[in-house]
Amino acid sequence: MYLHLGSNVVIMKKNIVGIFDMDTTTVSKHTRNYLTLAEKSGRVVNVSYELPKSFVVSVENGNVVVYISQLSSQTLLKRYLSGNE
Repeated sequence: MYLHLGSNVVIMKKNIVGIFDMDTTTVSKHTRNYLTLAEKSGRVVNVSYELPKSFVVSVENGNVVVYISQLSSQTLLKRYLSGNE
């Protein structure tokens, strides 16, 4: 199954490591550092250039990819659990 992240971007559910809320997780210095390092190493994919509300960490072909989405983490979680895209 796939999870629709917005703006015609879908990823395989089995590759998802976690779905995170941007507002609550970026309070931590460690999360901000992780996202900065991921961006510097070219592992960040912006799904949309709208205000980011969540990010999804995925492992694809042995590489970690961080997707920044304009959809809330609650919306993505509902889609993940429902089996619908």
